[in-house]
Amino acid sequence: MTSSAVLKFIGHELTRRGPLSPALVKHEEERAASLQSRIADVITGFAGSMSFVYVHMVWFAFWVLLPVEKYPFGLLTMIVSLEAIFLSTFVMISQNRADARRQVFADNQYEMIQEEKKQNLELIEQGKRIEQLTQSVLDLTKDLQATLGKR
Repeated sequence: MTSSAVLKFIGHELTRRGPLSPALVKHEEERAASLQSRIADVITGFAGSMSFVYVHMVWFAFWVLLPVEKYPFGLLTMIVSLEAIFLSTFVMISQNRADARRQVFADNQYEMIQEEKKQNLELIEQGKRIEQLTQSVLDLTKDLQATLGKR
């Protein structure tokens, strides 16, 4: 799957937050390669939408208003209970996905921080060498002035 296809697929969720980390794009590409992950993403995307609510409102209204079964709606209760079991599983899948995404981002941030720390230490060492060179130049200047002053 190409990066643009992945971004189109996940765009509703991630791109609204601003620029994407290359590590997150890579993670989403790997995730999009799995059919199971794509199916879970589609289901959780739909289950978390207002369309899901509207479909259920219409479904329940038809079930109650049309004589599908008599009150207390035992079959409807069983169907809704099974749906709740599956939806809770998809919620956990979605949470695991979000946790994995956060972990990828945190790992990437940690690597960046370690690289910055290394660069900062190198800059400190450079600063110390520049300070030593400056001190050497100052000492040589003083010696030169002292030598010229004696003449």
